[in-house]
Amino acid sequence: MKCFAARPVRCLKAQSRQGLGLGLALSIAAAGVACRSSASDPHAQGPPAIPVKVEVAREAPIRDSTDYVATLKSRDSAVIMPQVEGQITAIYVHSGDQVQPGEPLLQIDPAKQQATVHSQQNTRAAQEANLKYAQQQYDRTSGLAAAGVVSKQELDQAKSALDAALAQLESLDAQVKEQQVQLRYYKVDAPWSGIVGDIPVHVGDRVSTTTALTTVDKPGSLEVYVYVPIERSPQLKMNMPVDVLDGEGKAIADSRVSFISPQVDNATQTVLVKARIANRKDKLRQSQFIRARVVWGMRNSPVVPILAVSRIGGQYFAFIAEPEKNGTYVARQKPLKVGQMSGNDYVVLDGIKPGDKVVVSGTQYLVDGVPVAPQS
Repeated sequence: MKCFAARPVRCLKAQSRQGLGLGLALSIAAAGVACRSSASDPHAQGPPAIPVKVEVAREAPIRDSTDYVATLKSRDSAVIMPQVEGQITAIYVHSGDQVQPGEPLLQIDPAKQQATVHSQQNTRAAQEANLKYAQQQYDRTSGLAAAGVVSKQELDQAKSALDAALAQLESLDAQVKEQQVQLRYYKVDAPWSGIVGDIPVHVGDRVSTTTALTTVDKPGSLEVYVYVPIERSPQLKMNMPVDVLDGEGKAIADSRVSFISPQVDNATQTVLVKARIANRKDKLRQSQFIRARVVWGMRNSPVVPILAVSRIGGQYFAFIAEPEKNGTYVARQKPLKVGQMSGNDYVVLDGIKPGDKVVVSGTQYLVDGVPVAPQS
């Protein structure tokens, strides 16, 4: 294209448009060549691999166990109930007091019983006088019979009256003793040494033989009552390990099964299992609800670090570095079924097998299928 001096600006614009069009065409052609080269080159570079730290999933011996809610009960805990009815007139102890055997706990009004005992004693005294008179009559009749003054029949009658008076006195003696024993029940004593529990009654309350006054607990061993579902009852055996756990899942006492009920609870369809534990330092309490772990046996299972496991929507996941055919690795997200914790590891029931390279760092940057560079 020729340019004249009269049109210099127009000529420059035209040349610029021609140069721009030629450069764009060359760029497109170069890009097409590069794309074809990249598609045909098997050694072309993809996205860079993300360096991650991995640990090899190992198989470890794990205790096969199940946790249950259990109840603690004491064989040395007495629920104190009165043996008589009446009104409480005095309470001698407070909750938490240490008591000795025979120490008085409460007093029930004994006035009525004292009157009964006094009446029985008076009746006995009257009968004792009757016995003394019958003895005198017998002695007199016996002397007269020996002299032939009275008949043998009169002597036998005197002897019979004496025997009846003696028998009546012995009967009254037994009644007086019975009422005196009954009188002792109006003072409620501690059956053994121990600690007084809650006292739900007050002075002035009327109690009966079914009223719980308090408890006296001996410090010492307790029994764990575990209710195992009937489905697992065939696996129950005597001397199986049982652990008592605290709120953090740590074992605070260990024991072994000492009793397996031969019957099934009809309401809950469970089998009662008992295990004795030593109550060291009185950390546990009578009637306390606790967690008990029944150990069924040992088995080998893969374990993975807790840091490698994430939870999404109630499902557990972990990434493993999976090898490719060309020697590289990619991250694969595996759904897991985990069991209990063992130290700083999860016991894996399903999803990972021993030998898998489990990613333990940088998992927040990973997606399924991304290249990774494992670092032990």
